[in-house]
Amino acid sequence: MEQVPTPPGERQARTTHASPGAAYTATATVSEQGIVTGWSEEARRLLGYAPSEVVGRPAAELLADRSSGSGGTDTARGTDTVPGTDAAEGPVAPGQERWSGTVPLRHRDGRRLDAGVLAHRRAAAGGTAEWFVMSAVTGRTEASWDGPLGEWAFDRSPCVLAVFDEDLRLVRANAGMHRALSLTEAEMHGLRLSEIAPDAVSEETERGMRRVLETGEPQSVEGFVLPPGAGAAHGWATSLAPVPGPDGRVRAVYLTAHDKAAGDTAPRQALPPTLAGARTGQGSSPGAGSGSTSTGTTPDSARTVQDLADAAVPRFADLAIVDLLEPSLRGEGPARSPGTGALTVTRSAVRSVLGGSRESRFAVGETTVYPALSPPAECLAAGRGAVYGTADPAVARWVAQDPAARWISEYGTHSMMLVPLRDGGTTLGLAVFSRHQNSEPFDPEDLRLAEELTARAATGIHRARRTAREHTSTMTLQRSLLPHTLPVQSALEIASRYLPAAGEAGVGGDWFDVIPLSGARVALVVGDVVGHGMRASATMGRLRTAVRTLADVDLSPDELLTHLDDLIIHLSADETGGGGEAAGGIGTTCLYVVYDPVTRRCTAARAGHPPPAVVSPEGSAYLLDVPAGPPLGLGGLPFETVEVELPEGSLLALYTDGLLQARDHDIDEALDSMLAALVRPSSTLDTVCDRVLTALLTHRPDDDVALLVARTRALHTDKVAVWDLPSDPSLVGQARRDATDQLTVWGLDEAAFVTELVVSELVTNAIRYGKPPVQLRLIHEGTTLICEVSDSSGTAPHMRRARIFDEGGRGLLLVAQLTQRWGTRHTLFGKTIWAEQSLVDF
Repeated sequence: MEQVPTPPGERQARTTHASPGAAYTATATVSEQGIVTGWSEEARRLLGYAPSEVVGRPAAELLADRSSGSGGTDTARGTDTVPGTDAAEGPVAPGQERWSGTVPLRHRDGRRLDAGVLAHRRAAAGGTAEWFVMSAVTGRTEASWDGPLGEWAFDRSPCVLAVFDEDLRLVRANAGMHRALSLTEAEMHGLRLSEIAPDAVSEETERGMRRVLETGEPQSVEGFVLPPGAGAAHGWATSLAPVPGPDGRVRAVYLTAHDKAAGDTAPRQALPPTLAGARTGQGSSPGAGSGSTSTGTTPDSARTVQDLADAAVPRFADLAIVDLLEPSLRGEGPARSPGTGALTVTRSAVRSVLGGSRESRFAVGETTVYPALSPPAECLAAGRGAVYGTADPAVARWVAQDPAARWISEYGTHSMMLVPLRDGGTTLGLAVFSRHQNSEPFDPEDLRLAEELTARAATGIHRARRTAREHTSTMTLQRSLLPHTLPVQSALEIASRYLPAAGEAGVGGDWFDVIPLSGARVALVVGDVVGHGMRASATMGRLRTAVRTLADVDLSPDELLTHLDDLIIHLSADETGGGGEAAGGIGTTCLYVVYDPVTRRCTAARAGHPPPAVVSPEGSAYLLDVPAGPPLGLGGLPFETVEVELPEGSLLALYTDGLLQARDHDIDEALDSMLAALVRPSSTLDTVCDRVLTALLTHRPDDDVALLVARTRALHTDKVAVWDLPSDPSLVGQARRDATDQLTVWGLDEAAFVTELVVSELVTNAIRYGKPPVQLRLIHEGTTLICEVSDSSGTAPHMRRARIFDEGGRGLLLVAQLTQRWGTRHTLFGKTIWAEQSLVDF
């Protein structure tokens, strides 16, 4: 199935299988509330804790003491608190995106470990944020880099230089690297570039490094990295070259990068990653980037807004305020601008050169009303930026009538710029820039730069809102198509879990269902649709509906998958516009299982899907040997069924491949972990589900995960009565008496009248129109009484309305009126006509 892209640093950590003496990176994820949500195998190797011992617990419990780490450097705010480890410190400062320092950790055996830690703040599922924390554990072979080889490589570049070993881990860095990334060499040592600055550009640079190691040839790549403060916005010329050892073998890669801007030798502050690129078709402005199309790459609009304020201060303003319009005024479709009346906005970001208490007076998150005819309201109505002196009458009138604007005089502001945030004709908000320490007033060049920055921010905000809206719509659609509650039935005790993918690819098409069938049987189905997003969810809904329809006519598992295969082919033929995904869901997988509590037989067939797991009542676990059919949509290939008898109390587990792929891509290890979790004694199936997820999910799932766990029950002979009937119409009366006597034994005398009519009609039809042998079966299942009559004929009766003078034709109509539901089930040896009565009213 299609995989959701893994964050770069996380992917590198999982694919490292180093020897005991080699370097590795221990990684974990921590929520904003300080709870550990992910734990890698390398973290277990470093501290000795298994994921199940750590995930869900406060991160502070991993500290050797409850004080914060020493030497930490918060590159955004200068905080010394380790993110998520001290609840007393409160939430991290707004805009803080990275933390580094030395942290005293406690090993599982009680030892204290002082570890260098680098933490990145990133978006998590559901629109929240989390911290991606990593610590590099150096290997035994790095000492050689302190010798002549390291010095020779380090001295070769006059600009930004970094040396990476054969595992692509940083071993040397010069002052230019420190300036570009705002991290010291000690803080970056032992980490990969994609871990130092998690972004697509650094990941592409790493791919170039691997080519250098493989070919021994120098490489050139566009860009460098895009972390906060990086020089990619200026346009970096980046070269990668091999560093050979004495034996001629490539031992390392060195990276050199210099600013392509001619005549610019002074260090300049780079734009944040969300504002680093210029919009397509536009040129670059001084200090504003060149030629990239990475505008607004963040999915978090709040971060984009804060980046706009951070990019302006102290670049060209002493104070930056960003206000966003209320949703009713933003507009989603046609171009529009707010009117000239009073406007309500939400204060979304503030940055001041004074910082601290001066910024706190602007309550981020609260609403503000701009009076009618005030400069902000007029600027938003006009849809273009403007420069004001505070002596202008319009500004003076605004300060006089609006208490929220008193900061203009209190700060000693002498020059202001008001620039609307617009994208595609839609006005999203307003940016206010002011100067009170810089004595120069704003000029037209400053306004041009401010308009370009706000245009980039508006693009990012609009894209983030659109992405969030699409994701929410997809989630809503998918959850509406999945079962809200599991049906009440007596054959199986069932629990389920569904976890959507957390990556940018969006929600996928994994699904499950529980379908009651005739004869007290139950069908379990799990499927995985190719792709992600709205299209995959819609395809999933069509398939789930089709499965329910096919199950309602009691098709065998292999026949059902064959019809489902035909449906996928028809969907593919009708599909128009590929959209980058497989048309119509070709490649979709499905597992269909039917359990009969009377015979305790389980019948299963699969289409390219992982087989179900079974745990016997004695505790032995294994994968059910179901023939592996092809994925749906290929056509022309058969599906096969397997039928086994399961003892009462057996455990069945159906799942999608996202559960197995979540554990370091080692399927065998994942299967072993899943079976081990299923075997552990548990009082409830919900506990079983939680243990399986804890054992296999060491981080947020990269693909959707659906899990369905069922414990089998049995209907014993005291609930089932069977009679073999001769093909003789005169014995229909005896069949009625036998059924009535059995109801008396079960204490269901109130149901005798309807049951006699049903038995009489079904047995008469079987003897008259069917073929021997004829069998009558009554099943008492909870609040339901099931009457079944079987014969060896494949001809099924159908209900019709008798005409006035017809002597027959009313039997099945009568059965349909008196029972809850009825139908025909075909078997290899004939058919079964069944009818169900509800006993709730008796």
